[in-house]
Amino acid sequence: MKVIVCDNYDEMSKKAYEVMKPVLKDGAVIALATGTSPIGLYKCMAEDYKKGNVSYKNIRSVNLDEYVGQGVGDEQSYVEFMRRNLFNNIDIDLKNTDLPNGKAADLEKEVERYNKKLAENPIDIQVLGIGSNGHIGFNEPGTAFDSLTHVVDLTANTIKDNSRFFKSIDEVPKKALSMGIKNVMNAKKIVMVVNGANKAKAVKAMIEGRVTTDCPASILQLHPDCTVVLDKEAASLLTK
Repeated sequence: MKVIVCDNYDEMSKKAYEVMKPVLKDGAVIALATGTSPIGLYKCMAEDYKKGNVSYKNIRSVNLDEYVGQGVGDEQSYVEFMRRNLFNNIDIDLKNTDLPNGKAADLEKEVERYNKKLAENPIDIQVLGIGSNGHIGFNEPGTAFDSLTHVVDLTANTIKDNSRFFKSIDEVPKKALSMGIKNVMNAKKIVMVVNGANKAKAVKAMIEGRVTTDCPASILQLHPDCTVVLDKEAASLLTK
């Protein structure tokens, strides 16, 4: 695991894009995350596209997760997040983008579909953030390291953290579809972006703690090509 500490959010985002850019070639499969941490990275991707330095016409994307009951047209859905913050700002064909379908009539069939999609389209680079409880995707503490895409009951901690995006905590979905930890670890390359003092404890557990399902992100210590890009606040509890 390579750890890069940056002075601020903008520097963090630019450094993460430096890690990602060499992968952005025709035929690449990129796996994306939502949340506030990667927004700056997506801005860098869009800016470099507008300069004519990269094209996404022949790049495919998949996403980590989606709320159950949310989808196209729902403001807080992850598909709409991705369109606002990235897809609408680059030349990617929406037919080449895929997220778990939170509105699927049969969630177990959707889980099977998504796992098949991931098996047939090996991920070249996986973008990650981390939850304040150490989750990656919606793989909450206690999730098995060999898990594949599954339906998740969100913890009270995650529901509280995500309530800032909704009018009230009661509107936050209680379930989600998420890639499993094994799906994430199958990526050839991983780049994680983390900012803010509220993530410092999770970052310390991930990087300096033992590998345990109590901190799902700690499994990244075992990935052969994982780069974690932090701002100073997120890195504030690290001792190494």
